[in-house]
Amino acid sequence: MNQQLRSQRSREQILEAALTLFSQRGFRATSVRDIATTAGVSTGSVYHHFADKEAIYRTLLDQYWQAIDDPDLPFNRALASGTFPENLEALGHASRQLVETYRRYVALVYVDVVEFEGLHIRKFYADMPRRFAEFMQRYGRAEELTRRLRPGISPVLAVMMASRFFLNYFAVEILFGVPNHFGEDTDTVIRETAEILRYGMLRVEPQR
Repeated sequence: MNQQLRSQRSREQILEAALTLFSQRGFRATSVRDIATTAGVSTGSVYHHFADKEAIYRTLLDQYWQAIDDPDLPFNRALASGTFPENLEALGHASRQLVETYRRYVALVYVDVVEFEGLHIRKFYADMPRRFAEFMQRYGRAEELTRRLRPGISPVLAVMMASRFFLNYFAVEILFGVPNHFGEDTDTVIRETAEILRYGMLRVEPQR
């Protein structure tokens, strides 16, 4: 293995170790020495690749932002399918898969809220409406959805509300280890939530 490949492998080991430790212990309770030991490298190697511990943390968050922007992500494929809100159940299941796959990265978001008061994630979430709007324009969904929704309902808000509900629900289930915290099994929660989001909560009374 040549030097470049060894260096790349070392960097990946450091990030993997840091991801595990940050997501389990938090940022401040994890030292550079802890990361080096877990990665099987020297502390000098860690500082060769990263200026400090916070640079590692920022890199991991950037990895997550990049991963969830992938058009092949099942969650994004569900959004781009053109069948929202009929496919809300598919979006719910894709949300669960996303949180399960990236659970350690999702944990970093909570770490940032607790230890940094949202310093590193604030801009990402502030830009979320713009990114959803651009995503929908890219796939030609905005105009179509505007025609189908009730007057006055923002397509971006509708898609964001559904997405954020499912993602937050499964963050509690998977990260916090609280299954069925709505008192129903996952499939039932997804189905009933999809029905509420599509049609509302109130019974439609026949007109007299």
